[in-house]
Parts: sequence; C-alpha cells; structure tokens
Amino acid sequence: MAMNGARARLPGLQDQWWRLLMLAGGTLLLALAAFCAWQTWLIAGQGSAIEQIHAAQGEAVQALGEEIAKERSEIDKAIAGVDVSGLPASSAQVLAALKQRLPQALDVELYSAGLDEVLHANYREFGYAKAAQLMAAPDVEGPPPVEAKLRGLGDRRMTLVEPLGPAQKPLAWAWIELPFAPIAQRFNDLPVSAGRLQLQQSTDHGENLPLLAHGSASSVDAEPVGKPVPGSHFNIVAVLPGAYIVLPQSWPWAALLTLVCLAGGSALFWLFTRASVRSTVPVEEESLDMKESQPKSQPETAEPVVRPVAKLAPAPAKTDVDPAIFRAYDVRGVVGTSLTADVAKLLGQSIGTVMREKGLHEIVVGRDGRLSGPELAGALSDGLRAAGIDVIDIGAVPTPVVYYAAYRFNTGCGVAVTGSHNPPDYNGFKIVVGGETLSEGAIQDLYQRIATNALDSDGKGSLRHIDVVPDYIERITSDVQTERRLKLVVDCGNGIPGAVAPQVLEGIGCEVIPLYCEVDGHFPNHHPDPSDPHNLQDLILSVKQTGADLGLAFDGDGDRLGVVTRSGEIIFPDRTLMLFARDVLSRQPGATIIYDVKCTGHLKGQILDAGGSPLMWRTGHSLIKAKMRETGAELAGEMSGHFFFKERWYGFDDGIYAGARLLEILAGDIEGRTPEEIFATCPKGVSTPELKVEMAEGEHYRFIETFRERADFGNATLVTIDGVRADWPDGWGLVRPSNTTPILVLRFDADNAQALRRIQETFRAQLLAVDPSLKLPF
Repeated sequence: MAMNGARARLPGLQDQWWRLLMLAGGTLLLALAAFCAWQTWLIAGQGSAIEQIHAAQGEAVQALGEEIAKERSEIDKAIAGVDVSGLPASSAQVLAALKQRLPQALDVELYSAGLDEVLHANYREFGYAKAAQLMAAPDVEGPPPVEAKLRGLGDRRMTLVEPLGPAQKPLAWAWIELPFAPIAQRFNDLPVSAGRLQLQQSTDHGENLPLLAHGSASSVDAEPVGKPVPGSHFNIVAVLPGAYIVLPQSWPWAALLTLVCLAGGSALFWLFTRASVRSTVPVEEESLDMKESQPKSQPETAEPVVRPVAKLAPAPAKTDVDPAIFRAYDVRGVVGTSLTADVAKLLGQSIGTVMREKGLHEIVVGRDGRLSGPELAGALSDGLRAAGIDVIDIGAVPTPVVYYAAYRFNTGCGVAVTGSHNPPDYNGFKIVVGGETLSEGAIQDLYQRIATNALDSDGKGSLRHIDVVPDYIERITSDVQTERRLKLVVDCGNGIPGAVAPQVLEGIGCEVIPLYCEVDGHFPNHHPDPSDPHNLQDLILSVKQTGADLGLAFDGDGDRLGVVTRSGEIIFPDRTLMLFARDVLSRQPGATIIYDVKCTGHLKGQILDAGGSPLMWRTGHSLIKAKMRETGAELAGEMSGHFFFKERWYGFDDGIYAGARLLEILAGDIEGRTPEEIFATCPKGVSTPELKVEMAEGEHYRFIETFRERADFGNATLVTIDGVRADWPDGWGLVRPSNTTPILVLRFDADNAQALRRIQETFRAQLLAVDPSLKLPF
C-alpha cells in the first residue's frame, strides 16, 4: 500500500509541474503577442513616416537643383556677354567685365587655361579645397559641379569654376563665389513632417561633409547614401524617424507573428485548463480509466507514433551590397562576404544599364587566374545579358588583354574580373565603358543604381566565347622586335600573366626562363605584387644564378611591371619611365609625358632634357588614363609599375607590352651597352620603396584631410593633388591615402642619405603631431 501511494503521488507531482510550465508558457506567449502587436503598430507608422521623408528628400533635391541651375544660367549669360577672344592678354579687362555683369558674386578670379598658377601655389594660403576644385574642373564632362566653401567663421559660400571660351579647350577658368544663403533658405523652407534631412557635400575621397540639417533632432537612423543634387557635389540624406523596432520591418510579418503568439498562448491556456480539470480525478481511477480506454489489441508498452513535422520553406534572402567595395578605381571585395555571385550579377545589370543609356550594346568580359573568377565572371555576364547587353567572353586572360579586345572588337567596353595584387580571397572588377575606365563618381553611380534598383532587365543579351590571346601576341610581336637576343627570367607570381607573357617575350626575340609562371589562384610562392621588394627576392636570386641579362616581374593581372638587373638592383618604375620617355620623345618631340606624385623629382628634368612636356598627376590608373585623353599625352607611368603607351599602342596600362618596349630599348642600344650601363644613365638618389601604414577603413582619408590642414613644411613646395607632397631642392617626401586599401602610402627620395634622413624626420614630426599613436615604418 505504501508503494502504491508513492506511485500515485509521483504522477501527480509531474502533472503539477506540467501545468505550471503550460501556465508560464501561455503567459509568455500572450505577452509576446502584445509586444508584437505594439511592434506592428510602430512598423506601420514607420512605413508612412519613411514615405514622407523620402518625398521631402525628393522635393529638396529638385528645389536645390533648380536653384543651382538658376544661378548657373545667370553666370552663363554674364560670361556669354563678355568678349574673351583676347585671352590671356586681356585677362584684366575680362575680369573687370565679369565683375560688372555679376554684381551678386562675392568674388571673381581668373586663372590660366593650364591652371599652372594653381598647381604651383602655396596651398596653405591659396586653400586646399579651392585648389582641388579648380584642378578637378578640366576632367569633368559638362559644367564643373558647384561646391560650398567656408571663407571664415560662419561665412559659407557657393563656389563655381566656369570655362571661358570653347568648352573643349578653354582659354581661361573663372572662379566665382556666390552667397550660400539662397541654397540654405530653399533647403530650410521645405516642410519636413517626419524625420530629418541633411545636406552634405561629397569629397574626392568618398567622404561627406555636413552642411545643413532640417527636421526632427530625435531622428538618428541616417540612410547610408544620399540623393545627389544635380549640378553639384551636394547630396541630401534622409534621416529616418527613430522608433524602437526590433522585429523585421514588415508589418505583415509582424502581424503574423502576433497571431502565432496569440494562438500559441491561447492553446497553452486551454491545455492548462483541461489539465486542471483532470487533476481533480483520483489517480487510481484516472489510471484505470486510461487503461480501459486503450484498444485491446495494442500492447501497453507500445511506443507513441512520431509524425514528421513539415518545414516551412525559407524566405528568399535579400542581396545586400556593401558600398565599401565600390572604390576609387574599381570594384573590389572579399569573395564570399562582401563579394558574391549575386553582387556580381547586380553589378553586371548596373553596367549594362549605363551602357544602354549611352547607346552601347556589346562588351568584353575576361578574368584572371583566381579561383573565384569563373563564378564571378559568369554571374557578371548573366547580369549584363539580363540588361540586354551582348557579351564576348574571352576567358582567363591578363587585364590588358581585356582592354585590347575592347579595341579589337570595337566594343569600347570591357570588364576584367580581377583582384590584381590583392590576397587570394579578394576579387574585383576593372570596368571600361565607352572607352573610359570608370573611376570615382562613375563607380559610385553603379552602386546608386543597384541601391535604388534602377536596373534594366529585359534579358535579351547574347553570349559568345572568343580566344583573343593569339591575336594579342601577334599584335605585339609584329610591332616590337629586339635587335639582339637577351636572356630573361620572367616571374609571374603564379598570376594569369604566366599564360601569356613568356610567349610574347619569346616572340620578340628573347630567351625566357620562366619563374612561377604556372597559373595558380592560391599564389603559393609569393604575393603577385612587384612593387614590394620582398616579392622580388626569388627573381633576384634566379637572375644571378642563371646569369640572365635582366629579370621582369608582373603583378597578378599583368598590368604592372617590375625590373631587376643582373647585379640584383631593383629598378624603380620612375627610372624605367625615364628610358621610355627618351625613346618616345625621340619620335614625338614636345609630347606630354604624365607621371604620378610618387615619382622621383629627377623625372621632370629628364623629360625636359629629352624635349618633352612633363605633367605630374594623381595616382590611379583610371585617373591617369583620363588625363591622357584630356592632354593627348603619348606616354604616362606610375610608381606602382603601371605604364601607358599611346605612341604605337592604345593608351591603356599594359605590363606585358611595357616589358616588350623596355627590351626593345635595351637590346637596340647603338653603343652596345648592357642593361645595367643603360640604367646607370638614369639619375637616382637615395630613396625608399613604398612605405605603408595600416589604418581602419576610411580613417586614412580623414587623417590626410587633417594632415593637409595642420602640416607645416616651411619653405618646401607643396603639391596636394593627391595627398601631401613636399619638395625641397635636395629631395622630397610624400604621404597619400591609398584608394584600394585602408593604408597611408609614404615615399621619400633625396640626393643623399643625410637629406633623406632630414626629410623623413620632418615628415615624422608632422605625422605624429596629428596622431602620436601612428606606427611609422621609418
């Protein structure tokens, strides 16, 4: 009897616990239902508020665009009424006439067509932002965008740069400052019933400077990208009204979740009530009744039947595109995280949409040797075809072969799927549309189209596969030949140039010893970046061991060239550019030769001595190519190893073709000198390679802006078109933000070691004055 009583009490205790759990679960689910109902109400209200703030954002863009257009129209009328045919001799008269016809202008200044006085100005006095706006004006298609500048505390002005004379070849440039008050008044007069609007100004480095704000100060959820104001560098960001919303912002889903929780809570309370009623029956009787109610044929030990529960199909995931992959010169990100096949397809649609707007219908697509290349190139092609673009797939090729194919097939458009010299888990896209390599604003425009879903998708594009490599090799070898046979070691770093470069160099008459020319997307031997001296050590050793005349190295996609001599000396690209300039200028006297801010100070003198016109410009292959088109330059080069030949070639950066041209020069020396003897004629000082300081994403741009404002280099000549370069009579130093990775890039060059140390210490003091925590590599 005692044992039977214990057995009776045990089930009773278990039932009690189950009833308590049901009561607690039901209470929790009903509480969740109430919370979800509140969230549903908030989400519904938030949706209405978002529509209102977006409507106000559109009205603000239109209003400010109209105001800017009105101001520009008045300026155009004033300029049209002034005789500028006598410029530059009549500058004083033209300036006086402009001031008379523009009484609303706070200041009017004239600058020469070449902006030489701006390039050589002391920017601390002239103004960095003013110089940047003036220097950018010649590169802009159409009227240069309006900007805002602060002249003093609270004195903000609207600034414009206007060409005088023919738009394609201006006789001079007018700098005009107008009151900012009309823009501010139009902005502040707009009704904003929900949220807040922010007027910002975009910079060359992808940042946004706040100008004005209008609306509720409690709104804190700013959208990542603003709507651009036509004719300006302004954009308007919508700041959404704040609301404590933790559920996905879809009121149907929130309402469904409310109903599920309500139903679940009600069911548990019903079960709790039933269990409470059953608990009043004596345990012995309940057990007996249960036994009697079981079918006779079923054993008492039978296992309960478990039925599978059907799983709901997951909702399709939304493709989020990281705006950080849209960089200054290309689109680049980490495969599988910021860069996926879905992102590549959307990018293809965006590029295709831009092409169709320009009346272009065919594009070349190629890829480097990275493991992710086939998937990303295929997805990109799918997106292009979805936008109605016909695709010519040329397979795995160096980036210059993509550029060449765009000329060969007369498409004017091409995309190279490449991570260039980045680590194996990176990939990206270098994009040419209508003969122009997209950069900066054009790259950001691709993102804007994706973010706003402004994409064509008629799905009528075709696809064909063509092998253009034999044609590329034939084109080079039919134009370039060496007069004597040189022995080379060629290091391709397991990048895609290994499939092409050895054939080209053998085709022009050289003996080639391949080093790491097997294409392997893991890059097992060293990083494919010839600008880093560490990556050239195997090449130097191989050249010495084989007795080769020279060593050539290519980066991961073949658009950059590195050179080492038999003695193991690394020939920096600015010295290689000296040889190229002499060669080109021997046939094209007076031609413009462009070089970037990282090149040696000796280069300018070498170009002048050879009868050329030197022009320093911003770093970046797309920026250099744009400047070449503008100036008609025959040759350009960068310290990174990009070389651009217009003379006898097409003007794009091609490390393989540059290698062939270099060998033509070295093998054709009329005095029969060795490569080392020829390079010895190119002056050099004591210099550093590129030094790098790693920073957080975006922080390097902010640092440079602060550094420009605070740095004091005494009597040095400052160039700030790309970072800050300080030139002294015996050397120079440079710090600039990389546009591909979040790092500061530094380089120093001087006539001797003592001057180099002095310049480095000067930069060290100025850099640490801005941020004492910097870990400087010098």
